[in-house]
Amino acid sequence: MVTLTNPEEKRLLDRLYWRLIPLLFLMMLCNYLMRVNTGFAGLRMNADLHFSGTVFGTANSIFFLGYVMLQIPSNLMVHRLGARIWLCGMLVTWSIVSTATAFIASDWGFYTLRFILGLAEGGFLPAAALYVTYWFPQAYRARAIAGYIIATSFSTIIGGPLSGAIMTYMDGLLGLHGWQWMFIVEGAPATLLAAVVFLLLPNQLSEAKWLAPEERGVLGGMLKKEHAAMDAQGEVSLWRIVQDSRVWGLGLLFGSGLVGLYGLIIWLPLIIKELGALSDIEVGFLSALPPALGVMGALLVSRHSDRVGDRKGHMAGCYIVSGIGLLASALSPNPVLAYIFLCIGNGAVLSASPLFWTIAGSFFRGAASAAAIAFVNIVAQVGGIGPLLIGAVRDATGSFTLALVSLACFSFLAAIIALAMKIEPKREPVPALAE
Repeated sequence: MVTLTNPEEKRLLDRLYWRLIPLLFLMMLCNYLMRVNTGFAGLRMNADLHFSGTVFGTANSIFFLGYVMLQIPSNLMVHRLGARIWLCGMLVTWSIVSTATAFIASDWGFYTLRFILGLAEGGFLPAAALYVTYWFPQAYRARAIAGYIIATSFSTIIGGPLSGAIMTYMDGLLGLHGWQWMFIVEGAPATLLAAVVFLLLPNQLSEAKWLAPEERGVLGGMLKKEHAAMDAQGEVSLWRIVQDSRVWGLGLLFGSGLVGLYGLIIWLPLIIKELGALSDIEVGFLSALPPALGVMGALLVSRHSDRVGDRKGHMAGCYIVSGIGLLASALSPNPVLAYIFLCIGNGAVLSASPLFWTIAGSFFRGAASAAAIAFVNIVAQVGGIGPLLIGAVRDATGSFTLALVSLACFSFLAAIIALAMKIEPKREPVPALAE
């Protein structure tokens, strides 16, 4: 078998990265844009349909009830049938359900479609994390995952100005509200992306004809070496996965962080709106800065994590910065300072996400890895209370101050769990990434 030097190995993995990760990025972008565009719709939809903060928050938390139900079945289907067909089906379903949200007329219609969208989206993130384990050795995995996870931030960077413009300039067109057009315009393109994914996304290494045979052999050898070390664990049952303390610890860690991430993703436009007399377009552009910081943070943190071989310490650092930023935003009497600290807090919590998926994919392999990634993500979806928490506190107090304080507390809790949990022994730094 051909053996690559570290520079050659890095070039090979870079080629792999730029061939696969952009497709996962576009799917992740669609996934989150359809999840978060209700936050922008709420600027007008809540008044048009007479939704309270509690109703709006409840609908967006109900999404996560559906989200957790198909995690394990979906990931096992990816493992058995291949990613291409399964992911294409997800994209088409997201498009239909998100577009249908334009025509809701009551709170129960909103609840129902958010639940169905949760069912449809539930399998994507675990499936993407599993797919990465088929292609990227552990030493390169955090960067690969960060490459598409940052689409969660881009969904707001792009979606903020886009949603504001659609709601402003298409309002009244053909008798529809601007927020209705927003759901239609942002939901339809996922069907076109499904066709692209079907044509370009390979299921496995043997289908990567754009790699030379010797390159496929070297990459396969690297992955088999890792798999051999993990096979020493023996056959892993679902019951063993459920009993694994690492799985529960990681799920509770990320769940605590997701309270803030999900809460801010949905409520950020309305929180910014309350800082001053702002138009929908101004809110859209101001909503783009926090996730932009999240993109930069995710790329820098994940790359440094790959270099030094540390995951949980980097996660803890992100959540500490997030907690400080959100707490300072809540307590600041100056709206400009409050916005700056909100950007820092939101950006930091987004920066931690790639490390979670990197750790989740490192416990087992094969079908066990598929089930473990999905089960960890199920546990983590306790964070889905975030939108409801903010809505209920906002209705009870009349402001977002205590809601932001609550989110800060969950960020600090996530940092504590990260520092205390046990995962695999720390890896040695990777020379190819250490330059």
